[in-house]
Amino acid sequence: MFPSDELAPSGRLARVFACTSIPEGLLVKGLLQSEGITVFVKGESEGPYRVGPMYLWVPEEFEVQARLLIEEARSGSGATQDDDIGLGPGGPTGMRDRLD
Repeated sequence: MFPSDELAPSGRLARVFACTSIPEGLLVKGLLQSEGITVFVKGESEGPYRVGPMYLWVPEEFEVQARLLIEEARSGSGATQDDDIGLGPGGPTGMRDRLD
């Protein structure tokens, strides 16, 4: 169950991302949170051996914005401050490589 006090006025959630890689899911979660979008995670197992699918849910009102951010990260079209110093999209590892 999701905490009701953190939900947007509609109280509805939309699944915007699913993956089988916990690091990939955490990367996308951080991306969305850095843009001020509240993210709810389902499926991430606890403990030192995190396995299984991971699903990211956002308030329905932020679904379009979240999907655009994820697509922008996948395509590598988002400009970051790191681009100015030659590190590429998303830093030294590159968001494009992590989300494809």
